[in-house]
Amino acid sequence: MYKTLAGAPPSGQTLACEGASLAYVDGSRRTTFALREVTVSLEPRRFYGIMGPSGSGKSSLLYILSGLKQPTEGTARFGDFRYREQSEKNVTRLRREKFGFVFQQPFLLPYLTVLENIVVAAPALGEEARELALGYLEELGMRGLEHKLPSQLSGGEKQRVAVVRAMVNDPAVIFADEPTAALDRTNGHRVVEALARWRTRGTVVVVTHDAEMVTDADALVILRDGRIEDTFHQTPSGSGSDQG
Repeated sequence: MYKTLAGAPPSGQTLACEGASLAYVDGSRRTTFALREVTVSLEPRRFYGIMGPSGSGKSSLLYILSGLKQPTEGTARFGDFRYREQSEKNVTRLRREKFGFVFQQPFLLPYLTVLENIVVAAPALGEEARELALGYLEELGMRGLEHKLPSQLSGGEKQRVAVVRAMVNDPAVIFADEPTAALDRTNGHRVVEALARWRTRGTVVVVTHDAEMVTDADALVILRDGRIEDTFHQTPSGSGSDQG
């Protein structure tokens, strides 16, 4: 039975996993579980926060939902696209065409300008991608920095470039894994606010250990020891919540 969050009816862009476990076997053949039998369904066009203490399985759940890793048991899917039933080539194509990623480190190429770092991820390089990138940079208060190199940017500016890079393909889902961990509060909020606005166009899934960064999330998934400990629906800006 799914734990369905945010109250929308199922659709072709639902992110879900069913009984998903992720286990690792070390050199002494001891098994360690990063996730244990997790079942959850995330409906589209919502902002979700995934929280929990260090080692709780937050990033592992993001990797499973995005197809970056296959569960050792159970299944994961995007709509009717079940990752395990597809070739790695098809899963990679899905990630490239439908998903955007923002990580703790922005991973910008040091020899490319801001604009070049963004459009290099676009499916077809051209004027349309450049104009789209410039529009997003302006939206995030960074117009005028498009010809700067990464070494000329602050940490918060680099992360906002990474957000624009994730947006430029118009993804159905943006996954962000601890995108504010290396930032101060001001820049952290700027990055999360930019991500949160994307829910009008697609789904946003943010992994964080900092509750302040997901006060505007529609719903929270709380993990502990690889299991879902609780889920919460939230009203905008965290102004009240009800346990779900």
